[in-house]
Amino acid sequence: MRGTLFIVAAPSGAGKSSLVKAVIARDPTLRLSISFTSRPPRPGEVDGVHYHFVSADEFQRMIAAGDFHEHALVHGDWKGTARQSVEPQLEQGHDVLLEIDWQGARQVRATVADAISVFILPPSLAELDRRLHARGQDSEAVIARRLAAAREEISHYGEFDYVVINEVFERAVDELCAIFTASRLRRSVQAEHHGGLIAALLAGAD
Repeated sequence: MRGTLFIVAAPSGAGKSSLVKAVIARDPTLRLSISFTSRPPRPGEVDGVHYHFVSADEFQRMIAAGDFHEHALVHGDWKGTARQSVEPQLEQGHDVLLEIDWQGARQVRATVADAISVFILPPSLAELDRRLHARGQDSEAVIARRLAAAREEISHYGEFDYVVINEVFERAVDELCAIFTASRLRRSVQAEHHGGLIAALLAGAD
């Protein structure tokens, strides 16, 4: 029984990573796919935990080899999800969560028709600006570039199945968990997971 592929995307600073971390802590059955990136680690980031950090040349080699499920150039750096990080876990029946951008989400949806996608929105652009500054990880020039890109990123929210507004953090975590739970209870999924029970119940009804 194949697992479900969940996609969570958001503009930079909307709180995507914090939300995903909280959801994984609450729902340990979810497997988080660790993305590859060509950018250098930020303070506190660990290779193989937050990202797989590789050089731009190595990233290009992986693209040429067809190693990625999806990849995109985001804010001047390459990011991508390796196929070997996702497909084996799905085939083993595990649900996998991708924390990616809208470009990557579009690529994944084109090849994985039953993927469930969620877009995280900030409560306002002013709050997005505050959160980006509060991180203390980027220069003013980088923050300005991220804010300029935010409107374009947000315009793609309509491509996603669900939208969560991250205004109150705990409420947003609850809503994400509710989406994942409801997705697992879809008729098609339940019929696959509990086909024997459903067949027995239908036979007994006769």
